[in-house]
Amino acid sequence: MTSKTAELLRGAAELFPDEVVTQAHVRHLDLPGGAGRFALITLDNGLDHTKPTTIGPQSLANLDAALDQVEKEAVDGEIKGVGVTGKPFIFAVGADLKGVELLKRHEDAAAIGKGGHDVFVRLANLAVPTFAYYNGASMGGGVEIGLHCTYRTVSAALPAFSLPEVFLGLVPGWGGCALLPNLVGADRAVSVIIENSLNQNRQLKGKQVYELGIADALFEGADFLEESLRWTAAVLKGEIEVVRPEVDRGEAWDAAVQRGRQIADGKVHGAAPAAYRALDIIAAAKNGDLRQGFEAETQALADLIMSGELRAGLYAFDLVQRRAKRPAGAPSKDLARPVTKVGVVGAGLMASQLGLLFARRLEVPVVLTDIDQERVEAGVAYCHEEIDKLLLKGRVNQDKANRLKALVTGSLDKATAFADADFVIEAVFEEMGVKQKVFAEVEAVVPEHAILATNTSSLSVSEMASQLEHPERVVGFHFFNPVAILPLLEIVRGEKTDDAALATAFGVAKKLKKTAVLVKDAPAFVVNRVLTRFLGEVLRSIDEGTPVEVADRALAPLGLPMSPIQLLELVGPAVAHHVAGTLHGAFPERFGVSDNLGRVVEAGKRSLYLPGTTELDPEVAELFQVGDSVLTEEQVRERALGAIAEEIRLMLDDEVVAEAQDIDLCLITGAGWPFHLGGITPYLDREGVSERVTSRRFLAPGVATVPA
Repeated sequence: MTSKTAELLRGAAELFPDEVVTQAHVRHLDLPGGAGRFALITLDNGLDHTKPTTIGPQSLANLDAALDQVEKEAVDGEIKGVGVTGKPFIFAVGADLKGVELLKRHEDAAAIGKGGHDVFVRLANLAVPTFAYYNGASMGGGVEIGLHCTYRTVSAALPAFSLPEVFLGLVPGWGGCALLPNLVGADRAVSVIIENSLNQNRQLKGKQVYELGIADALFEGADFLEESLRWTAAVLKGEIEVVRPEVDRGEAWDAAVQRGRQIADGKVHGAAPAAYRALDIIAAAKNGDLRQGFEAETQALADLIMSGELRAGLYAFDLVQRRAKRPAGAPSKDLARPVTKVGVVGAGLMASQLGLLFARRLEVPVVLTDIDQERVEAGVAYCHEEIDKLLLKGRVNQDKANRLKALVTGSLDKATAFADADFVIEAVFEEMGVKQKVFAEVEAVVPEHAILATNTSSLSVSEMASQLEHPERVVGFHFFNPVAILPLLEIVRGEKTDDAALATAFGVAKKLKKTAVLVKDAPAFVVNRVLTRFLGEVLRSIDEGTPVEVADRALAPLGLPMSPIQLLELVGPAVAHHVAGTLHGAFPERFGVSDNLGRVVEAGKRSLYLPGTTELDPEVAELFQVGDSVLTEEQVRERALGAIAEEIRLMLDDEVVAEAQDIDLCLITGAGWPFHLGGITPYLDREGVSERVTSRRFLAPGVATVPA
C-alpha cells in the first residue's frame, strides 16, 4: 500500500465509524497436479449469507493488506498465483452505501473512488496470474474486483450478478466502465451497465455471466471452488489456454454507445446524469487507456456522490430494501390467521391475474366465480395458459405446473366455492352498489373467520362494509396493474377493520412478495390520488387551450416512466375519468372533471393520439372544446408540481399514511416513479416546490440530500 492510499483510506474510515468491516483472509494451498503453491483470499464480513459482504474504506484497507502479503510472496517466487473468492453464497455486493450517504465533501467522495482503484489495480499488477472465483452474489464493486483479475470463473448457482450503479445514480466507479467494454466489447458492456440497470436493476445468472464472456469458465455450485482450483491448475500448467474474442474497436463501439444513449433517453429522458456519465467513460475507453478511464470514473463518482439525484436514489433504495420490509402501522403478525383457500369474485383480466398470483405464491386452492359459466371458464383458462407459459420458459417444471393448474378452479356457486375459504377478494366493476351486493352475498356463505378483501382503486372501504354484519373483517387490498410486475399493495384499514383482518392482509401480502403500505380509507388512497391530481392539472391546461403535445411534454424533465397522455392510455380514459369523478365528489375545489375527457370516453376512444404516434387523433380534436389560454411547458410543469406538493401535504396532514416516506414508497413501487426522484418528495424539496407551495419541506435536511 502506498502511503497516499493508506492516508486516503484512513480518512474515509474516520468518516464511517459504523462500517460492517469485511476481512480478507489469506490461506495457502497446493494446487492439483503439481501446479504449485497458491494464495487464496476470501472476502468475509463474519456474518451469514443474509448479511452480504460489502466494501467500505476499512474493508479496502484489509484487502490492501492482504495484497501486500501476496505481492511479496509472488515476487519471492513462493506462489504461482492468487485467487479471490467470497464466503458461502456471497462473493461481494459492492460498496457499503451507508458510508456513501455520510460524505459531505467532493474530495472525500473522490478519495473513495481513488482508494478503490488503487487497491483493485494491484490485482492486475501482481507478478503472478490472478483469478476471481464468483461463487455467489456479485454486484458493483464485487464484480469489479474480479474484472481486475487475469481470469474469472463463475458458479452456475450464482443467483445475482450486476453492475447496478446507474440504477442508483452512480457509475461503476472502481473499474467497471473502463474494464468491462475492453473485456467483452462495448455492446455487451452497455447491456450490463446501462440496459440492465435501467430495467429495474435486472440481474444476470451464472450461466449468462459465462455466455457474455465476463467469466472464462462455468462450474456447478456444489463443487465450484474445487473445480475452479482444478481449472486454475490446468491454466497455470498451460494445459488450458483461455482465448477471448477480439474486441471490435471500430464502428460497433460507437454504435453500442449510441444504443446506450437511446436506452437512457427512453428511460430517464435526460433527467438523471448517471447513465450519460457512464456512457461517456465507455465511449472514451475505446482507446484501451485504462489509466485515463479510471481517472474519469473517479471524477464521475465524486461528482455524482455529491448530487441530489444520487442522494434521492439512495433514499429510494433504502425505502424499498428496508422500510418495505417493516410496514409502518402494521399490527403484530401473531394476530394473522392462516389462509388455506382463496376465493376470487370475478373472472375478468384483473381477477384472473389475482387468481394466478395467489395460486403461485400461496400454493393453496383458488376458486374464481363470476356471473356466467363462459366468464368463469375464460378466467380459469387464462390462469392455466399463463402457467403453461412459465413451463415453456423453464420457470416451473412439469410437476409444479400440473400442481398449480390443479389449484385454480372456477364455479358459479359462491356458496359451494367459498364455504371453506379463509380469504375472499372481489375484483368486480368499480361501482359501490355492485361491490356492496357482492360482499353481502359472500358474507352469507363464508366461514366466520374469513377475511373479505376489496381490490377497489378509489371507493370507500368503510362504506363498502357498512351494510355487513361483520364489517370488522373487511380490508382494502389494492393491487396495481400489471399485477405480476408492480410490487405495491395498498392495504386499506376501514373504520371498523380489526387488527386480525389487517394482520392477515399483511401476512398474505408478504407471501405474495408484495410491498405492502398501510393507508387510511381516504378517496383513491395514495397512488391514484397523486396521479389523478397531477394528470388533472395537465388536462386542465389542455382544456384551457394549451396544445396537447405541449402539455404532454411538460413533465419530461422529471424522467417519469411515461408522459401524462401515455399514463392516460395505460389506465384507460374511462377509468381515469371515473376516478377523477370520485375525487371531484370528495374534493371538488382541487379535483376537476374534464368535459373533453368525458366526450372522449363517450365516443369510445382509448387514446388521444393516433395509434403508435404522439400525434393528436383528428377525431379526438373534433371532440375537444378548448379555451384560448396557452401555457408553456414550464408553466404546465410548475402548475402540476405545485398541485402534487399541495396534495401530498394534505394527505400527510390527514394521516392517509404515516410519513412522506410512505408516499414515496407507493409511487416508486406502484407507479414506477424513478429512484433519482426518490419517489417525489425529495425532488419537490430539492427544487424548492415544497416550501413555495406548503411553506415547509417534506423531509429533514440531510435526508435524501447532501448533509450540510
